[in-house]
Amino acid sequence: QLQLVESGGGLVQPGGSLRLSCAASGFTLGYHTIGWFRQAPGKEREGVSCIGDSGSRTYYVDSVKGRFTISRDNAKNTVYLQMNSLKPEDTAVYYCATGRSGLLLFNLCNPGFFESWGQGTQVTVSS
Repeated sequence: QLQLVESGGGLVQPGGSLRLSCAASGFTLGYHTIGWFRQAPGKEREGVSCIGDSGSRTYYVDSVKGRFTISRDNAKNTVYLQMNSLKPEDTAVYYCATGRSGLLLFNLCNPGFFESWGQGTQVTVSS
């Protein structure tokens, strides 16, 4: 009944853009901190970007600052990750997940703090 579904991944050339979507059903995303995470083969899952319940607080890992933008549309129960100037090192499976509403008060955007996860969407950046 409760579900998160990521979409928007695909194959893109270096320098290109993608917009990922995380759509919720069965619960209200507006009550949660939402995170985007990624996991590349052989690497640990890392927090890419997180957004607070109101949208006023955001977090970005240093490697994506200035290139990625997280946003949310609570009326649509959806969170987005706009990914610009993509690099091969951005290649990974990207997941969205829900966490408690106050996480970004403590600058917490780590996988261990998040509870409900989508199935992931593949992003491949290659020429």
